[in-house]
Amino acid sequence: MTKQDIVNRISKETGVDKATVLACVEGFTKTVSESLIEHEPVYLRGFGSFILKTRAQKIGRNISKNTALVIPEHQIVGFKPSQTLAEKVK
Repeated sequence: MTKQDIVNRISKETGVDKATVLACVEGFTKTVSESLIEHEPVYLRGFGSFILKTRAQKIGRNISKNTALVIPEHQIVGFKPSQTLAEKVK
C-alpha cells in the first residue's frame, strides 16, 4: 500500500477531500520523523511504537575486495506493533 492508496482510502471512508487528507498524512510522517531525529520514541496506543534501536559496532566484509571493515555503532528505527495489532494480524 502506498501513501496515495492510504490517502484515497481515508478520503473515501471519511468524505474529506484528498488534499486535506494528504496534508494530514504528510504532517503525521513529518512529526514522527522529527521526533525520531530528536531521539524521542513515538507511541500510538492500539497501533504500535516507533523506537530507536542501537546496533553495536561490528566487523563487516567487502566480499569483492576480500577486506574487512569496521561498521560503527549506529541507530536504526524500529517498529514494535501493539499487542492488539499483533493479535489481529495473526
